[in-house]
Amino acid sequence: MKKITGFLIGLGVLVAPALAHHSAAAEYDITKSLTLQGTITKVEWVNPHIRFYMDVKGTDGKVVNWEIETGGPGGFLRQGFSRNTLKVGDPITVKAYPAKDGDNLGDATDITLADGRKMSASPSDGK
Repeated sequence: MKKITGFLIGLGVLVAPALAHHSAAAEYDITKSLTLQGTITKVEWVNPHIRFYMDVKGTDGKVVNWEIETGGPGGFLRQGFSRNTLKVGDPITVKAYPAKDGDNLGDATDITLADGRKMSASPSDGK
């Protein structure tokens, strides 16, 4: 029994990284683009992708929370940004590919901060 348990744990360790990374085209519609303006509500500065959440007011006036995926921290650090660049409460504009399933989820291509600075979040930055 111990051998089987050890095997299953080992298999899980090997498979988990493969499941964690994915192609943007698998989850997002890279033939479409959307622009979102809103306020950051949460930031997860982790590998392999930074994720942040933002409240966006829709055309109907309702506020919707969006999850935005970017490249990894390394790409942003190379551009001169840090984990303190994206802060809860900051206004932000994001260009992104929308999720194929229609969820409020986007894969960022460009991020514009309130002070006008731009962050490239393109696949060439490590997605």
